[in-house]
Amino acid sequence: MRPVAVSLSLALFVLICLSGCAILKLPDAEDALRALPRADREFRAAWVATVVNIDWPSAPGLSTEDQQREARAILDSAAILHLNAIILQVRPHCDAMYASQLEPWSYYLTGVQGKLPDPYYDPLAFWIEEAHNRGIELHAWFNPYRAHLPRGGELSDSSIVRKRPGLAKELRNGTYWLDPTKRETQDHSFNVVIDVVRRYDIDGVHFDDYFYPYGDGNFPDDDTWMEYLKEGGSLSREDWRRDNVNAFIQRVYRGIKKEKPYVKFGISPFGIWRPGYPPSISGFDQYNGLYADARLWLKKGWIDYWTPQLYWPIKQVPQSYPVLLGWWVKENVNERNMWPGMFTSRFDSLSGGDEIINQIMVARGFVPGGPGHIHFSMKALMKDSSALVQGLKKGPYRTQALVPSAPWLDDDAPRAPFVETSMVNDSIFVSWSHERTDDVFRWIVYHQYNGHWEYAILNRNDRRLVIPISRTVQEPQRRRRPQETVAERVERLTRIAVSAVDRAGNESELTYQSIGPQTVQGER
Repeated sequence: MRPVAVSLSLALFVLICLSGCAILKLPDAEDALRALPRADREFRAAWVATVVNIDWPSAPGLSTEDQQREARAILDSAAILHLNAIILQVRPHCDAMYASQLEPWSYYLTGVQGKLPDPYYDPLAFWIEEAHNRGIELHAWFNPYRAHLPRGGELSDSSIVRKRPGLAKELRNGTYWLDPTKRETQDHSFNVVIDVVRRYDIDGVHFDDYFYPYGDGNFPDDDTWMEYLKEGGSLSREDWRRDNVNAFIQRVYRGIKKEKPYVKFGISPFGIWRPGYPPSISGFDQYNGLYADARLWLKKGWIDYWTPQLYWPIKQVPQSYPVLLGWWVKENVNERNMWPGMFTSRFDSLSGGDEIINQIMVARGFVPGGPGHIHFSMKALMKDSSALVQGLKKGPYRTQALVPSAPWLDDDAPRAPFVETSMVNDSIFVSWSHERTDDVFRWIVYHQYNGHWEYAILNRNDRRLVIPISRTVQEPQRRRRPQETVAERVERLTRIAVSAVDRAGNESELTYQSIGPQTVQGER
């Protein structure tokens, strides 16, 4: 062939390839990244409320054995359902579900405020250990200002209402509330939170929406307000209240990071910031009702995850779940983790679980990179036979998921594990070790059958897994007549990979194993 013909042929060949020739297309970096096995990421949590014994313990004054049995049942149900976090209420109202030198034991635990568990144990330490052994994060949930509820038993001499009456203001029907504008209130609640962060191996600190009590706005803070004016204060009363709450939120966030930077701080405010934001939304105004400028905290980055209580149905136009979630996502300028709260207990009985499953899918659409959600409350997820639980198991919770990472806190992944494999009959025995097990919270074992990757997320104490070398699966079919037999095929295990995940959600590089007549050990 003459040189001109060669040039024309080459040019034509290049043009054809550029216009869609797939045969010679080389995988780019993005394609290679997608080919790597990776576990799903989604924060799946439930609130475990202790106030008035909503979730745990089921009644005040249960024996230690019964309390622990109920706690294990909750955590077992969470693990089976593939939840990966529990938000445990440890301070219902200026009391403690743990050993504290600052506040009395809770009535909801022992039946008498200030009374120790008998036989003695520390409930929070117990919950943390049991949760972590199941690969579940444990977040400590505090009410920062609520001092006492009428259903919380009789006030004891150890109550803050008795010990520091200048801080606790009486409201209606025997309810007491700490004055958020008092420096002594802020100091006390701050010290309570930091005490738990220091002494317990928690994964997160969590506040809900109770900054001021829901009501008519007539909070009895005349004394503090007059002091503020005498000192030359120039803010309006509403702005003054908000300013004090803002300062407390910022202080708590910084205090947590000073003690343990990896401990997350999350807030679940009322789902509507203000009526009219966005325009179609109407309802309660937390800005002027709870004196909570929740949008400010999100914009300032004083939180690590944001859980607006979006307790309304998808199709309820004035308070629509997707409309509100979309608005909060746009306000999330610091790209913190956005994990909305859902009123699972209400919708489980009304819709058979469809509403909640649909809300989960909506959240995945709005936050595809690191979705998540929290159920209120765990009680709704304890009924294994319910349509909701079965729907979750067969649908969005069919596979396990890792908690999304928080790179602004920690982006230093652990080193890859050392892996060994051996043949055991018709299975592969996989075992692994690590030079720093204290830096590992979970393990992931990926396994490939016929080119398709699957995975199992294992807990910190696990060190081995047995995987079948071959398996028989049904051929997928769109339609099949009743008389037709189901086609089957045999799939063979071809590769294994193991990774380590730290408590911040960072995953190590993978240690691969090829499966063949002679298995290679320790391949990376």
